[in-house]
Amino acid sequence: MTDNTTNSADAAKAGKGYWQANLRIIQVSLVIWAVVSFGFGILLRPALSGIAVGGTDLGFWFAQQGSILVFLALIFFYAWRMNKLDAEHGVDEE
Repeated sequence: MTDNTTNSADAAKAGKGYWQANLRIIQVSLVIWAVVSFGFGILLRPALSGIAVGGTDLGFWFAQQGSILVFLALIFFYAWRMNKLDAEHGVDEE
């Protein structure tokens, strides 16, 4: 009976670590996305207006294209990192 209880406790601890790592990845990704889209595109737009990118200022570029490209990069990063995390915790699909 104690072996079963120990295994259940170990599994619960491993599951908790897995979800904490997952939430940490999500939080970091959301902070990066918020800083790029809201920070660079809106709050820091006047400060970035003197830097030219593709015929327009950098603040406008972040608001129109940069935040979308960062969002796409974060999607690929999240998928890559979650596959790695799944493999570390033995819950991968392969």
